Amino acid sequence: MKATFLVLTILALVASPLRAQQPPHAPQHQAQMPMHAPQPPHDLLMAHVFPPELVMQHQSAIGLQESQRTSILGEMQKAHAKFTEAQWRLHSESEKLQQLLQARRVDEAAVLTQVDRILDLEREIKKTHLGLLIRVKNTLTAEQQEKLANLRMPARP
Repeated sequence: MKATFLVLTILALVASPLRAQQPPHAPQHQAQMPMHAPQPPHDLLMAHVFPPELVMQHQSAIGLQESQRTSILGEMQKAHAKFTEAQWRLHSESEKLQQLLQARRVDEAAVLTQVDRILDLEREIKKTHLGLLIRVKNTLTAEQQEKLANLRMPARP
């Protein structure tokens, strides 16, 4: 029973960076949440930054300059390279964890050490993602940020 719980917990931890990398715009999920439910920390952070996809989608509406576009594109390419490297390492470390858990008697210390490696990689991925979002925001003018914030808000009936 403990092994099953541990495996499920580890799988949830390993899957979280993949979810974290997906664009945060999932209106169908937000619509299902009750109005009084607290927002997860990720959603609270996303209210103050702008995903590159949102900027690209509304570049004409916000008057994005070519120099800004070039800067954001460069930052996206740098982040993508870091994401790719971290994902490869994450999958490798996850395979090692899986092998450790397949043993008849699980070495708890080895598993926990391996989990630390995986969590470090997840942390690296999340920091890279947040850094990208910050650099995108800092590339935009105050007016562009305001326009994007308004464009992102759902229309009120």
